[in-house]
Amino acid sequence: MDKQIKVTLKRSTIGCTQKQKATVEALGLKKIGSANVIADNDSTKGMLKLVAHLVSVEEA
Repeated sequence: MDKQIKVTLKRSTIGCTQKQKATVEALGLKKIGSANVIADNDSTKGMLKLVAHLVSVEEA
């Protein structure tokens, strides 16, 4: 089983680019405070790097 990480949306996407908004939605996050557990792989690491200023990440 792959390593899992918990991603939580901490800041609003208002004022962000359309690409950043789409990335947050692709991570399964909708409202501030919403969290999702996802697989820790190269594609998700790239997504998290793009929106690192909006989310917090911890191991699940």
